[in-house]
Amino acid sequence: MKLFPYGHATHPQWQMAAGLVLAQLRAHMALPEYASAPTLGLLYITDHYAPQAQALLDHLSAELPEVTDWSGTVGVGIAANNVEYFDEPALAVMLCEIPADQYRVFNGVSPLAVSQQGGFQAYTALLHADAQTPDLAELIQELAQRTHSAYVFGGLTSSRAEALQFSLAGQGNLPGQGAASGVFHGGLSGVAFGPEVHLLSRVTQGCLPVSPVHEITEAEGHVVLALDGEPALAVLLRDLQISLDEPRPALAKVRATLVGLTQAQHKPVRQTGEFDEAVLVRHIIGLDPGRQGVAIGQQVTPGMRLTFCQRHTAAARADLMRIGAEIREALEPEEMTADLAEALLPSALSQPHPSRRMAGAIYVSCAGRGGPHFGAPSAELQWVRRALGDVPLVGFFASGEIAHQNLYGYTGVLTVFTSSE
Repeated sequence: MKLFPYGHATHPQWQMAAGLVLAQLRAHMALPEYASAPTLGLLYITDHYAPQAQALLDHLSAELPEVTDWSGTVGVGIAANNVEYFDEPALAVMLCEIPADQYRVFNGVSPLAVSQQGGFQAYTALLHADAQTPDLAELIQELAQRTHSAYVFGGLTSSRAEALQFSLAGQGNLPGQGAASGVFHGGLSGVAFGPEVHLLSRVTQGCLPVSPVHEITEAEGHVVLALDGEPALAVLLRDLQISLDEPRPALAKVRATLVGLTQAQHKPVRQTGEFDEAVLVRHIIGLDPGRQGVAIGQQVTPGMRLTFCQRHTAAARADLMRIGAEIREALEPEEMTADLAEALLPSALSQPHPSRRMAGAIYVSCAGRGGPHFGAPSAELQWVRRALGDVPLVGFFASGEIAHQNLYGYTGVLTVFTSSE
């Protein structure tokens, strides 16, 4: 599998930005190490371009007639290799050369069908979703069950303007799609991949535990009433070392605190101190002094594990490097580890190379992360490049991240297309 052509640009006029991106794509497609006949395009735009989304998609489709299928969405920020664009008009495109029988574009009009004998077999899927969709968590789980791996990845649209998704196949000729334009509002859309499309995907957390792991022993809906048999509010105050007798500093500390949730019997904290990817991080949305409860942004049941946590830059950076190292080591020859290769050849990761077996990558990060959380503009994507190498990459900053069958928060989901050779 050759490298995927990609391009990204910012400009007040979308036509100028599209022209710059098209020039980059065509330059890549002319190089021997890049794919020359891609048919699937991934398109991410910042919300500045949301009103012009249809015109932008039509323009790219006309300029790249060989690309018959498109998927993507809008974000308050978008990502590309080594750079992120926040609060500015920008777009990023990656063109994937994947056999036509190994992927399917789907949306609410033409949903992903359950795999049938002799038909397309979905092994995993890239998923874009509207955060306002009713029963979204259940829909994500249901869609994941339609894939062989039960694994989907992606994120929720984030926008201060229109929340939209791109979903177009065969110039609009998806079964049941009719004359649909390719720009959708609401619901879910994405691309399902077949068994011959090889992917490696990892979740990186951005929070650090600030309390022991507790068992939820009593709960009602979103309200945790007891932890380890004690009133939940009392446990929270003790763990955070605060008192409601001093409400202002206490509430400030509560607002800075989140909860990490896992199922019963799971150990959520790695030996290095960070959460593992099974942990779902949610907000504390209120305190209930009358019932001594703590309300959180997730329905909970007795038996689940809960850990109070806070966002932590150093932990997020270390965990980002960890997932990049795991992916590299999975792709390096057995006789040479990634650490050894990097030590012996410091510049080995500075240039894209198909022999490293990475064709391209998609990175979906939380809108609350990005450069500001990591200390400088584009810092998060610079750490991704340092962890992964110079690989074609696009993505966006989401209002929730999707991996496995779950909806995450404050995480990054990094997925790499690889070669089986």
